[in-house]
Amino acid sequence: MHTKLKQMRAKVKEELDHIPDWPSHQGELRMVYWSRRMRSLGKKATNHQSAKEVLEDCMAEMKREYQIYDFKFDREFFNS
Repeated sequence: MHTKLKQMRAKVKEELDHIPDWPSHQGELRMVYWSRRMRSLGKKATNHQSAKEVLEDCMAEMKREYQIYDFKFDREFFNS
């Protein structure tokens, strides 16, 4: 495995520590976040988004698809 990939995974895992995994819709938010955040950090990324931008996009999509509006995350972490 390339060092860059290991670094990307470590970074996203650290970010996920700031998104709770319960209740169940939080787990789905985390899965969507993982996928999109990894893509945003990859060398083929066309749109380099910040962690906050990726999280906001994920929540917006879940709101549209599932009408879930109550998301928990560490606002201080994602606003820094």
